[in-house]
Amino acid sequence: MRETAYAKLNLALHVRRRREDGYHEIETLFAFVDAGDELAVQVAPRDELRVTGEFASALDPFGNLVAKALGKLPRPEGWRITLDKRLPVAAGLGGGSADAGAVFRLMRERFGLPDDWRERAAKLGADVPACVESRACIGRATGAELEPGPDDLAGTPVLLVNPRVPLVTGAVFARWDRGDRGPLPTGSAHEIALAGRNDLEAPALELCPVIGDVLDALRATGAWLVRMSGSGATCFGLYETPAERDEAARKLRGLHPAWWQMSGALR
Repeated sequence: MRETAYAKLNLALHVRRRREDGYHEIETLFAFVDAGDELAVQVAPRDELRVTGEFASALDPFGNLVAKALGKLPRPEGWRITLDKRLPVAAGLGGGSADAGAVFRLMRERFGLPDDWRERAAKLGADVPACVESRACIGRATGAELEPGPDDLAGTPVLLVNPRVPLVTGAVFARWDRGDRGPLPTGSAHEIALAGRNDLEAPALELCPVIGDVLDALRATGAWLVRMSGSGATCFGLYETPAERDEAARKLRGLHPAWWQMSGALR
């Protein structure tokens, strides 16, 4: 069995308040790219996990969400999983959550999921339920309360760029100024994305100023929307055509060869 762990984007991310339990109330428009990490599964006597790929060394072997997801999903067989880690870690792309979501989809395909799969997924991380479906949706509360989202941006060409600087989510939230700047807009995904914002961009810039360089570089390519995803440091540009996206990728590779990038389309 094979499955892609689709990269998660926040087309808009509004932070409303800090809760008494330490988490934050957010409103976000999730979207997913048709590319990401890759998982390959073989039936085995017991569960095993092997990690390969460019960013394999950045993963904590004791906190890997693939292994934790396997523990949440009892099966009548063991799974030997090879995870090709193509997404940068601590990058605002939900990489670990996307990996866990892929495990849930593999389980759904082979055996079906238990009725309480959403609760099991949420215990792994607030955005894991969204990553299981990996379709445009609106997340509220900590991000785990999902509503169907408008999908009028499906197929939109997208370019992801990361300066190869990890950024821990908790540190970014800790710098948020607690100012409520208003709710997520309503309307189509296009309208929400254009009228929305990412409230974590300012604190992320304080911790990682090079994000500003990435945003400026993407804006110079003619993308119709440029924004940081999640808590950063990955930024993205949305384009009218694949040719415009590919030309932007070529240009940025020439100007900033050390930056990581991934091209794709919204699912």
